[in-house]
Amino acid sequence: MRILVVEDDRLLNQTLCYNLSAAGYTVDAAITKAEAAAFCEKRDYDLIVLDVNLPDGNGFDFCREFKARRPDTAVVFLTAHDMESDMLRGFELGADDYVTKPFPISVFRKKIAALLSRLQKQSGGDCYDDGNLLINFTEMSAALAGRAVSFTPLEYRLLKVLTKNPQIVLTRQVLLEKLWDADENFVDEHALTSAISRIRGKIERNGDQYIKTVYGMGYLWIGGMNK
Repeated sequence: MRILVVEDDRLLNQTLCYNLSAAGYTVDAAITKAEAAAFCEKRDYDLIVLDVNLPDGNGFDFCREFKARRPDTAVVFLTAHDMESDMLRGFELGADDYVTKPFPISVFRKKIAALLSRLQKQSGGDCYDDGNLLINFTEMSAALAGRAVSFTPLEYRLLKVLTKNPQIVLTRQVLLEKLWDADENFVDEHALTSAISRIRGKIERNGDQYIKTVYGMGYLWIGGMNK
């Protein structure tokens, strides 16, 4: 799971990122509201750990703006304030939890793990299943009509982007940005085209079409329509 830590205290930011990474999460760090917005334009996050007071704005405003576009992303506020009015404001904006500084890192890690586990159970896990094609992104396994299908890590990342945005035309540029992985390994146009072709060859059988090319624009996940 991917987490974005938005905290202007550099030492606390580094401490949170280190501990969350050690717990097995993929973590990005931002110091300002502008940096956080830039990360969110490029990547999707399961959780944002968000400081209320930032050098170029406040976490409440960022949460409101972000939730308007991606309401399913969880948010945990960090703040030095323990005023009831601030807590209520955070929850009204869609926050999932509210942590008052200072706090024990061990307790924070437990809270994050419990929150993400609950959210994953509510969403039925990180899977795609249309009755014919089953993809488990957590375990990186897949099956078509009950038979195992093998995908490369790049193909799994591409499939995840497509299946999470059904019936939405995704331009090649958007796909390339989303496929830029945690280690910033470059994915070029040729690699994208090849991955699309390989995926089609593996899952589009018996007249079923999963990926539609929208010429001049990009690709559309249509989920097993008959050609």
